[in-house]
Amino acid sequence: MRGSPVVLYFYPKDETPGCTAEAESFRDDSSELQQLGARLIGVSLDTIDSHRQFARNHGLAFPLLADAGGVIAARYGVSTRSGFAERVTFIVGADGRIARVFPEVRVSGHADEVLLSLHEVNQAASGAKP
Repeated sequence: MRGSPVVLYFYPKDETPGCTAEAESFRDDSSELQQLGARLIGVSLDTIDSHRQFARNHGLAFPLLADAGGVIAARYGVSTRSGFAERVTFIVGADGRIARVFPEVRVSGHADEVLLSLHEVNQAASGAKP
């Protein structure tokens, strides 16, 4: 996926209030994410079938990865101790390096926070001053 920034967000569980609100916030900001050239990917320990239903129920047009064994979470250092992925978001720059990490995410306002940081990451990559 090099060449484009990626917003990779880990969330605990499909169809829970906080996870639904977070996914819908990202969905609502998807056109701005696309304008910034970013790809959005959600990851949880839920199954493919659960993700399919969650995406259908909430009009989510971005990929949701089923990380049933927690392999992806482990690679990013995201805890799955409780049987759910911890809520953490990463912005991966177009160069493939992690540019920003948002640990202990608060759902309210998080999508806006990610958009602001994505603007900064893109500006830094282009050499422009903020």
